[in-house]
Amino acid sequence: MPALVFDFGGPVLLTPFELRHQGEDRLGLSRGTLAWTGPFDPDADSDWQDFQNGLINEREYWKLQVDKFTEIMGRETTMQELMAPLYSGSESELIRPEARDLLREAKAQGIPVGMLTNDLTAFHDASWIAGITIISEFDAMVDGRQDSIFKPDPAAYQLMCERLNVPVEGTVFVDDQPINLRGAEALGMVAVHLDPRSPVEGFHQARVALGLIS
Repeated sequence: MPALVFDFGGPVLLTPFELRHQGEDRLGLSRGTLAWTGPFDPDADSDWQDFQNGLINEREYWKLQVDKFTEIMGRETTMQELMAPLYSGSESELIRPEARDLLREAKAQGIPVGMLTNDLTAFHDASWIAGITIISEFDAMVDGRQDSIFKPDPAAYQLMCERLNVPVEGTVFVDDQPINLRGAEALGMVAVHLDPRSPVEGFHQARVALGLIS
């Protein structure tokens, strides 16, 4: 029996890049004030290029964006303060419906489903997390901030599979970051890239890998 493991931000939850204009509107900022564009316009985001080229990690990338947000707001800010206006919509506006469908299809076939995330509790406060019902549908979760272990460290994937009680080898892992996919592949996982610019293909590949479709 295969198992399915999702990264949360990107494959399941819309990325901050997809929601930054809504955040600007809620903050009363001109569109484009939050200038980070990530994979949607990498040429315009030198910090993103540094992350993709391995010069900084993802946590360092977002620390830089919080520093810029502090300058914009004229006061000290936190990651959760940056994310809150982006993610203040309803769950249906924030979760990819394709991810919810795949999660439920897998569980209906008896396939265990886990969440392996680096920064859920760093990006979002407890009350927001409690209001996102899809989180309760996962059979197990590893959060790097809570478990003090981050992808692509092999121990993160191993801990996830231990909590699901499944072997690492052959488990289908869905993530939007190539570095995390490479870490999974090195352990024998089936790595599926979920490109937030065009997510449909990633969900299709995951279904094929799980044997849900041929």
